[in-house]
Amino acid sequence: MEHDDSKEKKEESGFDLFGLGGLFKGIEKLVDLAGKLEESGGVKKEGEINFDHIKKGMKGVYGFTINTAGGGSPKVETFGNIKKTPEGPKVDEEREPITDLFDEKNEIVIIAEMPGIEQDDIVIDLKEDILEFSAISKTRKYRKELLLPVKAGIESLNHKFTNGILEIRIKK
Repeated sequence: MEHDDSKEKKEESGFDLFGLGGLFKGIEKLVDLAGKLEESGGVKKEGEINFDHIKKGMKGVYGFTINTAGGGSPKVETFGNIKKTPEGPKVDEEREPITDLFDEKNEIVIIAEMPGIEQDDIVIDLKEDILEFSAISKTRKYRKELLLPVKAGIESLNHKFTNGILEIRIKK
């Protein structure tokens, strides 16, 4: 019978013990996806944006997240205040916050990052399967509209806001 050195090495390094092999495989898939996006023209490394129309002191913020939760195909979500228009990129005063939506067994959970605002600045509206939330402070404006996987009434919603993180829970 042969002795399997590779298994011992995996156990010594912690890959099998803590599931780190799966984590690195996930990162490898993410890198492959980013490469495919770039090859297909989905990601651009350079370009010019005319910011002449921006108010003094206003900042342009743009980013994206790639969500692979649930085993489905990766979903790219953008955030920030730079929007694509037919005339080219435009910077709005209103930012779209980084948002995650989790479809759990008994509820939908939405987590949004909105630093620079207070609890009293937040407005939340739910109409069937469309959730809209916004916040306006002296220095920041946020707004996000989400299509939910289920219909619900405003009475099934509760939320909390702590340290710039808005957590919304909607019972199914």
